[in-house]
Amino acid sequence: MYDGLKAFFSNPVLIPAVIAWTIAQVGKVPIEYIQTRRWNWALLFQAGGMPSSHSALVTATAHAAGLHYGFNSGVFAVACVLTIVVMYDATGIRRQAGKHAEIINAMINDLASGHPLKEEQLREVLGHTPMQAFSGFVLGIVIAQITWSLWG
Repeated sequence: MYDGLKAFFSNPVLIPAVIAWTIAQVGKVPIEYIQTRRWNWALLFQAGGMPSSHSALVTATAHAAGLHYGFNSGVFAVACVLTIVVMYDATGIRRQAGKHAEIINAMINDLASGHPLKEEQLREVLGHTPMQAFSGFVLGIVIAQITWSLWG
């Protein structure tokens, strides 16, 4: 059991992915503060925002897999495909769902102004802008490269 945990926590592909995800997720709080001058600690546990932790996670995974197994390996190819799917979903489908939520919330507000209608707001920031996804992409590559340089 101990050897399995040791292997898990020293995995050269997993470690940079987790580090990149953590930095991106935690980094959302000060970035939001700079933009709004309000601390929003809920961002630590929410999807969306700058930078994309999803993009950082899968990009670091793919880059670390390429560094460890080779950029011509099947493992790297699978990781790249996963990265493309996740980033497409983050910037396309989830972004559109966020825009729909924004419109629905505006409709609820319009109804509420004439009626005592109190509805819970839908979450509007589900996806990422292309810049947010790109920032996560760059963060993922940088963290994978640094960890590979230190421990690879």
